[in-house]
Amino acid sequence: MPQLEEFVRARTIHHDASYLSSDPAYTHAHVTALGPFAPTLTEDVARRVAAVAAATEPFTFVLKPVVGRFADGILHLRPEPDEAFRDLTARLVAEFPEFPPYGGTFEPVPHLTLDLATAEVTAESTLALIGAALPATCRAERVDLAWYEPHRTRAIASWTLGCGPCDVSVR
Repeated sequence: MPQLEEFVRARTIHHDASYLSSDPAYTHAHVTALGPFAPTLTEDVARRVAAVAAATEPFTFVLKPVVGRFADGILHLRPEPDEAFRDLTARLVAEFPEFPPYGGTFEPVPHLTLDLATAEVTAESTLALIGAALPATCRAERVDLAWYEPHRTRAIASWTLGCGPCDVSVR
């Protein structure tokens, strides 16, 4: 979601700059399809993700200026419609049942993480900071495998949605 990349990067720096990626292929403003995921990209994992990506056509969605809050304080936007994200997650879970979404702790809800609520940061203040970037019409065109760790956050691989026989782009 290029419209929100700068905002999410700034909020990442604000809360914990060690998670800011210098990798130009890594997208801070994203909707997680499945995580945590395989710790190593093997040929088998790449092939299986490629099959799911090939069976998923690119899709358009909108991020409206409605900031939600999860119980843990994560402030987020929900893509509308969200069915294509739910379907993608369901296909990945069916292909990789050993990696339940969020380790089985939370029910997966498609969302773009914006910020973390604090005494100073609220849904309202976050929305005011985003300003004219919303509503944003976006297009999901790929699935990325990313590594999320302090000082090592980066993109590992990417698959194009609806690509027929997909080749993986490994970084």
